[in-house]
Amino acid sequence: MKKLLFISLLLCGKILAAQELPAIVPYPQELKINEGTFELHGNTTIFADADLTKEGNYLRLALFAVSGINYLSGDDHQSAIHLILKKGKKAKNPEAYQLTISTKQVIVAGSTANGVFNGIQTLLQLVKAARVTKAKIALQAMHVNDEPLYSWRGFMLDESRHFFGKEKVKSLLDWMALYKLNQFHWHLTDEPAWRMEVKKYPRLTLVGGIGNYTDANVPAAYYTQEDIKEIVSYAADRFITVIPEVDMPGHATAANMAYPEYSGGGSEDHPEFTFNPGYEKTYRYLTHILKETQLLFPANMIHLGGDEVSFGNQEWKTDTAITALKQRKGLSSDLAVEKYFMKRMADSVFAMKSKVLVWDEMVDSDLPIDKTIIFWWRHDKPEQLSQALTKGYQTVLCPRLPLYFDFVQDTKHQYGRKWGGKFNDLLSVYNFDIGKSLTNSRDQQHVIGIQANLWTETAQNEQRLDYLLFPRIASLAEAAWSIPAKRNDQQFLTRLKTHLNWYKAAGLNFYNPDEPIKTPEPASKKKVSQNIKD
Repeated sequence: MKKLLFISLLLCGKILAAQELPAIVPYPQELKINEGTFELHGNTTIFADADLTKEGNYLRLALFAVSGINYLSGDDHQSAIHLILKKGKKAKNPEAYQLTISTKQVIVAGSTANGVFNGIQTLLQLVKAARVTKAKIALQAMHVNDEPLYSWRGFMLDESRHFFGKEKVKSLLDWMALYKLNQFHWHLTDEPAWRMEVKKYPRLTLVGGIGNYTDANVPAAYYTQEDIKEIVSYAADRFITVIPEVDMPGHATAANMAYPEYSGGGSEDHPEFTFNPGYEKTYRYLTHILKETQLLFPANMIHLGGDEVSFGNQEWKTDTAITALKQRKGLSSDLAVEKYFMKRMADSVFAMKSKVLVWDEMVDSDLPIDKTIIFWWRHDKPEQLSQALTKGYQTVLCPRLPLYFDFVQDTKHQYGRKWGGKFNDLLSVYNFDIGKSLTNSRDQQHVIGIQANLWTETAQNEQRLDYLLFPRIASLAEAAWSIPAKRNDQQFLTRLKTHLNWYKAAGLNFYNPDEPIKTPEPASKKKVSQNIKD
């Protein structure tokens, strides 16, 4: 039972108390403890199948970083780590893996390189948790048979509001890989700033990249196309897909500051908020941007946003070009104009052989079901989720409660959001289970995964970013991977203690749920300029 601190499990005839469970996050679907240990030492050798050379090199470097031992230097087949690709055996889940640790060898096996890589992450966690004694590491013998609950296990980082840079993003990708998170949704354009270089339109970054959510006057900061290629490649080596978001037709303020001729106006709180759907040149302009974007991101998926357009489309009612569009196309409202715009821009993406990803406002825009993924974010609008699933759209769940990581995680925290007094603590993320709300199994099959979104209004620096993300990233990993019926609060919190030590060793400014007084909440700055509001 979850309320018990020490829960004994009978695993292969051996009793383990909760505090003795391997500190693996997310916890495997099946794990059996066996007798004995495997000893990693200077003569241990890594053997990888020919198709797993890259994964073998990754493991070698990762083990060296953890232990300082080069595991390729030995030739002892009696003390070896084997990476095995099960050719000809097609698994039901391509990300499944098996990890076997015996007294003589370690075997990581899977039907795909991705599955083997997932097994490597479990092995690395076991090594990180073990003690190094006289250049030796003893690993408990065990057998793990594991696969994820969801194929989409995502994290979204907003870098329009505050920019963090290439090295920080790489560090986050490393943590994502360790936790088997596989989708990095990169929010690069919004009101405060435009962060992605587009060679055809250089002012997007040179002008649109100036400022951030807190201070509209800081110098331009953005990713060059070479930076983006480097990050996408780094992620791919870790089996993480990077999905760019180019927000439209709203949240376009930064772009419109750079190229005002495409603006559809805004409101007092959200100036120059929209692109103008009445101009044919707007569609050509945005299509050119999307073509460069698609070249940089081989995922063949582009997120087009489509949210909160009503925040700043008041000028659409009086714009002559938009009025003419309404008359020409028989569009009866601004909402109809919005849907028309999104369908045209989606067609541009489809022409590039890519899928369109959109927020849940677009669920009734008649986008093709087989080419569109809906992101349900408005927890207070379950009808949007119901509609998406009933229509058969692939759907990613990222509701504000509990998967918005800009929300506070403790009753005493001051900087961040709440919703009707509710916030997103560690266990609310861990226990997220949409299955409780979906009684129709046909609907459940359209849910491809879950994602946490970190909007960075209050994350002006790495200290704030880390505090909002760690350790909730571990809860996210569990919610995306493990079967809800097998989750146990106390077991998770016990395993998490080891991970908190890893955060400390890595120099992260994390929140400690056990001793919050030792990790006080970093303050968040107020805006210098009120030109942009959220």
